Amino acid sequence: MSGATIQTLIGMGAYLLVMISVGLWYARRSNSNPEQYFLGSRGLGPWVAAMSAEASDMSGWLLMGLPGVAYFTGMGEAFWTAFGLWVGTLINWQIVAKRLRTYSQVADNAITLPDFFSKRFHEKRKILSTVAAIMILVFFSIYAGSQFVTFGKLFTYVFGAADYFVVMVILGAILVMLYTLLGGFLAESTCDFVQGIMMFIALILVLVTGFVAAGGFGEIGENLRNFPRFTDIFGIATPTMRADGLQHLSAGKPVFGPGADYSFLSILSCLAWGLGYFGMPQVLLRFMAIKSTSKIRESRIVAVTWCLISLFAAVAIGMIGRAYLPDLLRTASDAENIFLHMANRFFPPLLAGLVLSGILAASMSSSDSYMLIASSALANDLFKGVFNKKASEATVMWAARITILLVTVFGVAVALSGNQSIFRIVSYAWAGLGACFGPLILFSLFWKRTTHSAAVAGMLTGGILVVLWKEVISKLGGAFAVYELLPAFILSSIVIFVVSLVTEKPSAEIEKEFDKAKVAEF
Repeated sequence: MSGATIQTLIGMGAYLLVMISVGLWYARRSNSNPEQYFLGSRGLGPWVAAMSAEASDMSGWLLMGLPGVAYFTGMGEAFWTAFGLWVGTLINWQIVAKRLRTYSQVADNAITLPDFFSKRFHEKRKILSTVAAIMILVFFSIYAGSQFVTFGKLFTYVFGAADYFVVMVILGAILVMLYTLLGGFLAESTCDFVQGIMMFIALILVLVTGFVAAGGFGEIGENLRNFPRFTDIFGIATPTMRADGLQHLSAGKPVFGPGADYSFLSILSCLAWGLGYFGMPQVLLRFMAIKSTSKIRESRIVAVTWCLISLFAAVAIGMIGRAYLPDLLRTASDAENIFLHMANRFFPPLLAGLVLSGILAASMSSSDSYMLIASSALANDLFKGVFNKKASEATVMWAARITILLVTVFGVAVALSGNQSIFRIVSYAWAGLGACFGPLILFSLFWKRTTHSAAVAGMLTGGILVVLWKEVISKLGGAFAVYELLPAFILSSIVIFVVSLVTEKPSAEIEKEFDKAKVAEF
């Protein structure tokens, strides 16, 4: 192992020690009861709520997946995806945050998303919370796997050997599992706050240094003009691929086809990413946990600003990377390493280690959220809510810890399954959660007439259609190739609306609670 590699690892190790220390610091506070462990007793300040929501949401996808898309096929898909995500962030904070914060407390102090759905509709047989908990377990386990892929790619790059991929996937998963087990929601949210800052700094440093190294606007533009439709937001570059799956090179330069129009349907698919925000438990939980409704406006400004700058930087890094290192990365999966290569070239080893910790931060801030939310779904909503309603708080806490272990194991299996494209794994899980919960959140918060039967039907419709569309319908091509989140979200909304109209309206007690949540302040 070279001296440079050792210095890089020292920089990354220093960051990891800080995160472990945070978990130990919060271990006693967070283990007192389930509400403290899963929701931090609704005590998040505005900056922690905002930064932890965005950091846990964006994940390693922001520093690897999104720049990789921009590097490989140009501006089109990356730009519209980023734009859809930013608009979704803005609308979610603007209309959902306050209502969910108040309603979750009015609804008998719900502390998880399945718990909120169950209490919102006053269900006795726990059908809704059971379905919600199962959906969370399935899709968050897939999501966690995408973050473990990030660990593997990062350390494989640092060590310079593919043999380390499996080892680092497992070690990274164990590390996140340990500090999540120790500190719960408060440790996770505080770590995510720090990690959000790390991600932001890393993106800005690589963007600025890459821009200078690549020669500024003039030279970057000149280089990218050699690749047809690469800078066109209404087009997409088409790398010419060899039989072995690598992009063709000619005289040391990457070969592209003539490019293609980025169709209205493709743009709509990218914009549909923004719909996912309405159903993302890791974001919605921050809305529920913020200290008071008066802090939401400040949180919204911080979150939306962070999101805008970070998404712009991620897309720009991919574009600059192609101009600066045009022939380096020749598959879509390898292209996701562009941030790593740029950080390593521009900074001395020790500083590079700290910059690369931004990727660790992104992955850890998401995977810890996924583990904790999945554990709350099984321990609080399934184990206690359905199978053992008299379970003690200590028993629930142990069930949560066992679930975290199981999710870790399943996530590692996903990471090692052979699909190493972070962008594609994330897109599947994002669609699943967005279609399951997004329409139901909006109807639950803003339409009094929504019924319990409609809620169950809408959730099942969204989750099942995502899988069917992805695995079967999309293969028909044409209009059916649209991102599965869009049709699943629309059909789920239609089902909720129609079933609500044809079933008995909610009780007077539920309607009274709905009206109270509209005006409540906490």
